[in-house]
Amino acid sequence: MTTFTDDPKTLVSTAWLAAHLKDPDLRVIDASWYLPDAGRDAKAEYQAAHIPGARFFDIDEITDSRSNLPHMAPPPEKFVARMRAMGIGDGHQVVVYDGAGLFSAARVWWTFRLMGKTDIAVLDGGFPKWQAEGRDVEDMPPVLRDRHMTVSRQNHLVKDVTQVAHAAKLGEAEIIDARGAARFKGEAPEPRPGLRSGHIPGAKNVPFSTLLNPDGTMKSLDGLRAAFEGAGVNLSKPAITTCGSGVTAAVLSLALERLGHRNHALYDGSWAEWGMYDDLAVEKG
Repeated sequence: MTTFTDDPKTLVSTAWLAAHLKDPDLRVIDASWYLPDAGRDAKAEYQAAHIPGARFFDIDEITDSRSNLPHMAPPPEKFVARMRAMGIGDGHQVVVYDGAGLFSAARVWWTFRLMGKTDIAVLDGGFPKWQAEGRDVEDMPPVLRDRHMTVSRQNHLVKDVTQVAHAAKLGEAEIIDARGAARFKGEAPEPRPGLRSGHIPGAKNVPFSTLLNPDGTMKSLDGLRAAFEGAGVNLSKPAITTCGSGVTAAVLSLALERLGHRNHALYDGSWAEWGMYDDLAVEKG
């Protein structure tokens, strides 16, 4: 059994964050986001209590406003403007967490990497684990100082619908879907109205929850590998991660990165896009 190791480029423990919380170049982000039916208000929860110094990253606002799809990756200039306003820039080590444990934080980790910023890690177990351990929280907004940021968009980390359709047709990559099994099989309706049920032809189903322990932390490397291989994923092939709207797909991307799999990309439109178009093939079961 492999033991957990902190990695400031992928995943760090609550103990690591507590030890580094006062580092001058550390920045903490609360990236909480919930599905509409969760009945939770991420911004209100952040304002009530957050890890000291944390800034709130609004996944639905820091997005590509030109797209009619939910929270698509923002253009680089918008990302830079928002991060500078949040006091996050070059030379910072960023730690991102969410209020569910490990759910939406990985999406922000992936967004930073898409922009060429690799000094970012997800907090393992997130805010629930931090609170369960009795660690400090505050309700005060952080003092923000503008910080210059340079980005370089890494286009190979994202796929559009045409590229995914091509990959599905040729079988040249493993398409891995993070949604629950019932939605993947087309047995449960999609939470977004107007979408067909099912999955991209040839996709493998690795529900993001199967990569997590009961306390919301990510499984060991052995556990991650077993989850992917148990779903029939060939980890030697390029991978494309997908889900409902590109959020939990990033949990798969984070897990692949932990495993040393470097050839992976995220389908940003995910099922919110694929399920909308009748001319795209759908499989069930």
